[in-house]
Amino acid sequence: MKKITVYLSAALVWTMVNAAYSQTKLVEKVTRQGKELVIPYEKYVLPNGLTLVVHEDHSDPIVHVDVTYHVGSAREEIGKSGFAHFFEHMMFQGSDHVADDEHFKIVTESGGTLNGSTNRDRTNYYETLPSNQLERALWLEADRMGFLLDAVTQKKFEIQRATVKNERGQNYDNRPYGLAGENVAKNLFPYGHPYSWLTIGYIEDLNRVNVNDLKNFFLRWYSPNNAVLTIGGDVNAKQVLALTEKYFGSIPRGPEVTKTQVPSPVLDKDRYVSYEDNVRFPMLQIVFPTVPTYHPDEAPLDALAEILGGGKNSLFYKNFVKAQLAVQANASHPATELAGQLAMTVLPFPDKRLDSTEALVRRTLAEFEKRGVTDDDIAQFTATREAQLIDGLSSVSGKVSQLAAFQTYLNNPNYLPQELKRYKAVTKADVMRVYNQYVKGKNAVILTVYPKGKPEIVAKPDNYTVSTAGYKAPDYGYNGLAYTKPKDTFERKTKPGPGPNPTLKVPPFWTDKLPNGLKVIGTKNDEIPTVTMLFSIKGGHLLSANDPAKAGIAQLTAALMNEATQHYSNEQLNTKLEKLGSSVDIRANTEEINVSVESLTRNLDSTLALVEEKLFRPKFAPEDFERLKKQQLELIANQGTQPVVIANKAYNKLIYGTDNIRSVPVSGTTKSVEAITLDDVKAFYAKYFSPSVTNLVIVGDIEQAAVLPKLTFLNKWAAKPVTVPTAAVTRKIDKTRIYLIDKEKAAQSEIRIGYLTDMPYDATGEYYKTGLANYMLGGAFNSRINMNLREDKGYTYGARSGFSSTHTPGPFTAQAGVKAAATDSSVVEFIKEMTNYSKAGITDQELAFVKSSLGQVDALRYETSLQKAYFLGRVIDYDLPRNFTEQQSEILRGITKAQIDAIAKKRLPINNMVITVVGNKELIKPGLERLGYELVELDKDGNPMAASTTTTAAPARAGSSKP
Repeated sequence: MKKITVYLSAALVWTMVNAAYSQTKLVEKVTRQGKELVIPYEKYVLPNGLTLVVHEDHSDPIVHVDVTYHVGSAREEIGKSGFAHFFEHMMFQGSDHVADDEHFKIVTESGGTLNGSTNRDRTNYYETLPSNQLERALWLEADRMGFLLDAVTQKKFEIQRATVKNERGQNYDNRPYGLAGENVAKNLFPYGHPYSWLTIGYIEDLNRVNVNDLKNFFLRWYSPNNAVLTIGGDVNAKQVLALTEKYFGSIPRGPEVTKTQVPSPVLDKDRYVSYEDNVRFPMLQIVFPTVPTYHPDEAPLDALAEILGGGKNSLFYKNFVKAQLAVQANASHPATELAGQLAMTVLPFPDKRLDSTEALVRRTLAEFEKRGVTDDDIAQFTATREAQLIDGLSSVSGKVSQLAAFQTYLNNPNYLPQELKRYKAVTKADVMRVYNQYVKGKNAVILTVYPKGKPEIVAKPDNYTVSTAGYKAPDYGYNGLAYTKPKDTFERKTKPGPGPNPTLKVPPFWTDKLPNGLKVIGTKNDEIPTVTMLFSIKGGHLLSANDPAKAGIAQLTAALMNEATQHYSNEQLNTKLEKLGSSVDIRANTEEINVSVESLTRNLDSTLALVEEKLFRPKFAPEDFERLKKQQLELIANQGTQPVVIANKAYNKLIYGTDNIRSVPVSGTTKSVEAITLDDVKAFYAKYFSPSVTNLVIVGDIEQAAVLPKLTFLNKWAAKPVTVPTAAVTRKIDKTRIYLIDKEKAAQSEIRIGYLTDMPYDATGEYYKTGLANYMLGGAFNSRINMNLREDKGYTYGARSGFSSTHTPGPFTAQAGVKAAATDSSVVEFIKEMTNYSKAGITDQELAFVKSSLGQVDALRYETSLQKAYFLGRVIDYDLPRNFTEQQSEILRGITKAQIDAIAKKRLPINNMVITVVGNKELIKPGLERLGYELVELDKDGNPMAASTTTTAAPARAGSSKP
C-alpha cells in the first residue's frame, strides 16, 4: 500500500463558509501494492466541508454513487422519533430542478438502480448506473442536498407519512417478532438515549410531527460538512472532482456537527420484560450491553458470539437445536457507533416454558467457562471474517459502502487493512477476557415474546418499568436555522445528458460436458481471489408429483445432506469449512436442488474434497432425520402465523389447483411430512440424484484449464435416467372472485391478484416481450401500480406485478401489503390500473422510458461472481444462444406501441382472475363485499370454509375507490 497525504491549510478548508469556492486540492491518495487487501482511492475536502472519496475500478462499465449523511435516529429526540428515516423518504420526492417522482424515473431510465437506507447513525442515498450517466447522478444528488426544501409540500409530507406507517406495519407490526428489537431497545437504554427507539420511529410520533419540524431537521443535519460523497467504478478521479465542484461546491456549509457522546448503559439488575405476539414459537432473548463499533473489544466480542451461537459448531446449536429443544438458537454481537449489544436468542418448541430455556442458556454459559476457547475456535473465526471482508470487495457498491463507512465514522477511508488486522489479532485470552468483563455475572435485558393467550410461559414476571427520572432533552441547535440556496454560474435546471455509451461486457464463457452427462459452464473473474460454484440438480419439489403423499421430501433430503457424512460428523465438516473460509450449502426449491459453494481460490482443492463428501457420502443418520423432520413439521405449523406465507400458499392453491404439486409448498404439509421415512429419503437420493440432470456453473479467479482437473471426482458419479414430471398447468378461472382469509388483528392486508398463464419462459419470444409490457404496469418503481398505491394514495410500502414462468408456464401476479383500512380501495386501484392498461395500452412516453431503462441496464447485470453465475446458469439451463442478449436488445429497440398494447390486451384478463386477501376479516370484509365480486372465505390452509360464499352486486367499476 502506498499512501500520500497532503494537508490543506485551515484557511482554505475551514474558513470559507458560504463563500465562492476555489479549486479543491488532494488530501490523500492510496494505491494498492500487489494483491494486498486495500481499496485504492483519492480523498478530497471541498471548502464547504464536503468530503469526496473516489475509487477507480475499470473492470465493469458502471459507477456507484453514495452520499452518506452522518445523521440517523441517534440524532433524534423524545417525541420526534423516526425523523431521519422519514426524511430518507422525503429526499426522493423532488427538488427545485427535479420534478415530483422524477428521481426514480431519471435513474431508472438511465439504466440504473437506486435506493436509500437509514440506521441509527447515518442515512445514505445511492445509485448504480452505467458509467456514462455519472454526471446525471451527481446533478440529482446535489439538487436534493442544496435545493430541497421549497419542494417539500404538505401533500408530499402526508403521502410519505402514510408510506412510512405502511413500512412499519409491513416490517414490524405485521411480522412475527417484529417488535422484539423495539422492546429490547427501550428497556436496555436509558429514557431519552438515542438508541432507545428504533429507526422506524413510533406511530404516535409520526402522527404528531409537522412539515416544519421535518424541514428544521434537514437544515440541521443535511449539509455538505456532515456528508461524505463516495464514487467508485469506471470513472476518472479528475473528472469526478471537477463535476463534484460544479454541482456541490456552491452549496453552503451548514451548522457544525460534533460526535454524539452518551454514557454506556448500566443495568442494576436483570430486566425481565415481555409482550404477546401472534407466533407459534415463543422467543427468549437475553441482551447484554457491550461496546461501540471499532472499540478494541468489538472483535473478541464478535468471536465470543460466534463460539456461543454462530453456527452448527456453536454451543447453542448443540444444546438447543441438536438436542431438539428449540427450532432456532443463536448469538450475535451487533455494534453501532454509540453502543453494542451481545444478544442470545432462542426459539424453543411450543411446549417449552421460558424459565427452563433461560436456565439452559445459563448452563450453556457455564459450559463455555469450563470448556474455554480452542485453537479451532480462533482459526474458524479469523478465516471466516477474512473471507467475509474479501467477499465485500466483489462489487463496486460494496467497496464504495466500505469506504463511505470508514470515512463517516473514523475519518479514515483506508481502515480496511486495520480491520483485517484487528480480527486476525484476536486471541483465546481476549475472548475469555471480554466474556468475564461483559457477560459473566452481568445484568441483561431478558425479553420473552409469548404466543397469544400464554403469558404464563414467560421466563419471569416483568420487573422493570422505564423511568423518565433525570432525563434532560438535548439542545440540538434548531433555533434560528435558515435556508440559503446555492448561487451558481451555470443553469442547474438543465438535466445533464449521458456521456459516450460504455462498452458492455457480457461475460465470455466456456462450456464442457463430463462423460456422465454433467454439463459445465464457466467464466474467469479475477477481481477477488475467490471461486463460486453452483450445482443445479433438476427435479426438486416437482419430483413429489410422483408421490404427492410424500411432498416435502426434497427439502428434507437436502437438509440431511447438510448434516453428517460417512466420514465426518457435521461438527467436523463445519470446522474444516470455516477454517478454510469456505461454505457448502444444499437447498431444495420447486424445480431443483441447489448446491452452492464459496471458496478462496487458494483453498479450492480442500473445499472440493468436502463437496465430494457431502454430495456422495451423506450419512442419513436416524438421529439427524428425526430432528430435521421435527423441525420441518414445526416450521410448517409456524407458517400459519405469517400473513405473507398464508397469502402465497392460498394463492398458489387457487392458481394451480389442488391436483398440481406446485400448489403444495416445498416444505410439504403436516400430513405428507409425517408420512416420510428415512428409507424414503434414501430412496429419493438414490433415484433422483444424477449427473444426467445436473448443471454446474463456475465463476472465479481460475482458468478453465486449471479448474477442470479439479473436477475429476465428479466422473465417479454414475448417471441414471431421471424424468422430471411436467404436470398440466393450465387451470381456467371462470370468473374473478375474492378469496378472504382471516388474520385476526392484522395491521395490514396481503393482496395477490392474478391467473395462470400459458407461457413458459423464453429469452426472445412472447414471454420476454410480455415482460417488457409489464414493466410500466408493475415492474419498475415508477410503474403505474406502484405510483398509484404507494406514491399517490399512500396505501402501501410497495406494490408490483410480474410474470414468472420457468420451463412450464407460471402466473401473472399483482401484489402488495396494504394498510388494513385501505384493503378494498387497494383492490379497486389494482383492477383499475390493469383495466386501463389493457384497454388503452402504453403511452409513447412510457414506451420511450422502457426502451431507455432496459436498454442500458445490462451494464449492471454481470458485475459480481454471483451475478455472473446466475447469468450463466440461465444460459445452460435454457440452452440459450451466446448472442441472446444481443437478440433481446434488438427486440427492445424495435418493439412498438401497437405490440405492447396487443400484449396488454391479451395478457390482462380482468374478468378471469383470482383475488386473494389475507387480513383482519372483521375490519375488511364489509368493504370487500361492497365491491360486488363473489367472496369466498378460506381457512389458513387455503381450503373453503363451510357456508362462506357471499355474492353481491356487480363489481365496482375502475376508479370508484373510496378514501
